[in-house]
Amino acid sequence: MSTTTQTVQPLISYLEHDAAPTIVLDTDYNILAANTAYQRQFGSAGHGIQGQKCFRVSHQYSVPCDQAGEHCPMKQALATRAPDRVLHIHHTPRGQEHVDVELRPVLDEAGQVIAYVERLNTVASASAQPREDGLVGRAEAFNAALSSLRRAAPSQIPVLLQGESGTGKELFARALHQASNRAHGPLVVVDCTGLSETLFESELFGHERGAFTGANQRKIGLAETAHGGTLFLDEIGDVPLPMQVKLLRLIESGTFRRVGGVETLRADFRLVAATHKPLRRMVEQQTFRQDLYYRISAFPVHLPALRERADDIPLLAQSLLRRMHSAVPLRIEDAALAALRRYAFPGNVRELRNLLERARLFAEDGLIRLHHLPPEILGGEPEGEAPRKLKPDQEKARLIHALAVFEGTRAELAAHLGLSERTLYRRLRSHGLE
Repeated sequence: MSTTTQTVQPLISYLEHDAAPTIVLDTDYNILAANTAYQRQFGSAGHGIQGQKCFRVSHQYSVPCDQAGEHCPMKQALATRAPDRVLHIHHTPRGQEHVDVELRPVLDEAGQVIAYVERLNTVASASAQPREDGLVGRAEAFNAALSSLRRAAPSQIPVLLQGESGTGKELFARALHQASNRAHGPLVVVDCTGLSETLFESELFGHERGAFTGANQRKIGLAETAHGGTLFLDEIGDVPLPMQVKLLRLIESGTFRRVGGVETLRADFRLVAATHKPLRRMVEQQTFRQDLYYRISAFPVHLPALRERADDIPLLAQSLLRRMHSAVPLRIEDAALAALRRYAFPGNVRELRNLLERARLFAEDGLIRLHHLPPEILGGEPEGEAPRKLKPDQEKARLIHALAVFEGTRAELAAHLGLSERTLYRRLRSHGLE
């Protein structure tokens, strides 16, 4: 038994008391021990975990994560002597999954790092594989947004989701709610677009019977409905300016009155807001209250446009096709996927969904082919948009790097790169990398 193993033996013995999957690592990336929860969730039948390199088990890499272009929490913890946390995509017996990794260094009496304890929590609110509901993605920009949500979820800090129209703000808000300690409560969505001042006030705060013409009975408002849960104000930039002061009072004090009422009511909720509008500029133009802006933007999260996560297009397309009701299984050919990857999608994921809905109506056998796509897709990039396709030398470098660090099968490598297996083989041949 090595000196390091003897030193951390009491810690290894303690692992079984942790309900979360946990491992102990030495400074050379070797797994010294893994608890039953880890073996059950991340282990492979017939393959022992102890003694293997963590980057091989988790990512099927032949080199550490930082040498494969990813953030390595061990390297960070070694430099700072402090815990580190990162969202990674791990290979598991169930396929690729998002995993929240918390790593703590173990120090000896001289303050030197001699080992690490790594605790892993699978992220259930998003999937790195095709799924019939919820968030899906594995691109770097997507993972950055998801990681930010995971940071904010346990607290009560107001979150502002900022992104273009069609980027999935409500799905991200739902994922935040599900990861919070209010997941048992309701998620109440308030669509702030197209509402007049009177209608917005009635929807948010409710009204008493007789408050105005047509108010034949008392109505409970959405703020009251959200008690104990999350209130999601979608497109908050559209809230009428006169209503913003009342909204600010609700957020700051948690109190409100129904329209036509005198009783002060209280609602306990977690606030999440979203917008595609430039709120800072609106504050400068005095079309959005400055005090409200600073109240709702305590934790801003950028939601990437689809062109920022183009590698996710095949995964998103497969997921969206699964969500469509069809008499035959829906698929999409490689040539059609390649055309989608070259398009800039100004309407983002919503545009991709609508495009696939249209294309499937022409796919009698369920296979969406290139000629089923609309002219703007077949014609390449919309005017003013730069192509996203990698140059041949860039693509070859990417493939060489992937082949060097990835230890899985060709099918798994294709999935890791967001390609079909056929497309991967074709690109390898074109670059002489077979």
